[in-house]
Amino acid sequence: MKIDVILDTRANADELAELGQLAEHHGVHGIWVSSLLDSRDPFANLSVLARSTREINLGPVAVNPFDTHPVKIASSLLTLNELAGGRARIVIGGGGEALAALDIKPVRRVRAVSECVEIIKAVATGAPVDYTGEIYSVHNLRLAWLEADAPSIFVGASMEQMLRMSARVADGIMMSDMPTPLVVAAIETLDASLGKFGKRRPAFRTNGFAAWHVYADREQAVREARQWLVLRGIFRPWVLEQFLDPAHVDLVMSSAPAFWKAFNSQSHIVEGVPDAVLDTMVENLTFVAALTELDHQIEKLKKFAAAGLQTIALRLYRDPAESIRLLGERVIPALRQTVD
Repeated sequence: MKIDVILDTRANADELAELGQLAEHHGVHGIWVSSLLDSRDPFANLSVLARSTREINLGPVAVNPFDTHPVKIASSLLTLNELAGGRARIVIGGGGEALAALDIKPVRRVRAVSECVEIIKAVATGAPVDYTGEIYSVHNLRLAWLEADAPSIFVGASMEQMLRMSARVADGIMMSDMPTPLVVAAIETLDASLGKFGKRRPAFRTNGFAAWHVYADREQAVREARQWLVLRGIFRPWVLEQFLDPAHVDLVMSSAPAFWKAFNSQSHIVEGVPDAVLDTMVENLTFVAALTELDHQIEKLKKFAAAGLQTIALRLYRDPAESIRLLGERVIPALRQTVD
């Protein structure tokens, strides 16, 4: 199993480059930065990292075709790919917090993501593109300046329709905040779909997004994880029911304002939700531990590998440099024996 890290794209380009160089030195497979409404542009912000590293993969997660046309996504990605000598990649998703802020309705998500991937792949060949889809069209376009190999296109996919579509058009998937049993079920769905198109893993790549809260002080780790719970995709009852009883699933689903209040105030207290419920959510949706408990987190990573994830992308928070060193010195060596 390989380890990617997800860095905060609100950091500036020089900070990302420094962290990326450290990650490359410690054997991290790739760097992702989130594409958020209030962040720096992820493509431009990765440019210094692209030119200052030689091996590590890099790209944004997750870009959507609703607030940016697929051709503009393709142009930005292929420019970054040129700077990186063919090491760029991208996750295309069906939306995010920007859509609500911009009052954009993500109509026909699966179709929109599918056409976006198809357009990027067509543009990346360097051949003339004449594409007419149900949502997007491109005519008389050719990027004659392309030289680097085409970048890998991942789709943010956790549910059945997006998984089946990804098997047809993408190079890989990235699941998000999924407990192990749901990863197993998703991989089964994916494998069945890949077979229909003459594809299979590991050529088709599987990645998973997860939050990493591991520090010397366990209480600090838990408090940080609680604060960020609202971004763990928690308002998905089909996920919550894997580890909460029905009454607590209903409680979480009705407590969105409290979770957002905790996030916005940087608090670990979610009003109206018992600590035991929050702790159960943290344990099942994130990696949270004291350094003395690191071996347990490594075993948890191995379970994700056994479930079918080739790579896991860990979102780092406080002191990402220290987390990268921990991953490089203790976690990555322990995972090298797992099957990719």
